[in-house]
Amino acid sequence: MAKKSSAESTRQLLVLRHAKSSWDTPAATDFERPLATRGEKDAPRMGRWLHEQGLRPDWILGSPATRAKQTLLAVCRELGVPSKAIRWEPAIYEGQLRDLLPVLGGCPDGARRVLLVGHNPGLETLVTYLGGQSVTIPEDGKLLPTGALALLEVKTPWSTLAAGGATLLSVTRPRDVSAAGD
Repeated sequence: MAKKSSAESTRQLLVLRHAKSSWDTPAATDFERPLATRGEKDAPRMGRWLHEQGLRPDWILGSPATRAKQTLLAVCRELGVPSKAIRWEPAIYEGQLRDLLPVLGGCPDGARRVLLVGHNPGLETLVTYLGGQSVTIPEDGKLLPTGALALLEVKTPWSTLAAGGATLLSVTRPRDVSAAGD
């Protein structure tokens, strides 16, 4: 049996926190809170950036909460990905590490680049857990502020994700991305 090259065995995980949400809203629950005006601008900005970087996911998982849905739909529009390609996973909303690992573990082996869109504190915990020593918390203490995207390189199958099993390659915040097209 031929050995897979490292390029074939490497996977990428894109972890995107929903864009800035509105607290000044008539939404009856936290689940229903929509994006704020800033979030409505940042979400497509991050989608354009992903497109420009050639980081189109082949498996997409999202929280069904309103602000996460709005974020992910805007990102997918910029990537040219149809909304029917999104897998809405209730476990991502309020998801902690124990919830998020099985969601990722259910990704098909053939998925080379997975995009996960959700919420803190679960996403920061996930990135820190997987990235291990490759993760450095910024001076402001916020690894994933609203709209930020972490890019991790994963060298194991999705079903065997473990502590330190990935390398954090970058964290990109909306303010770091060109506002062209806004």
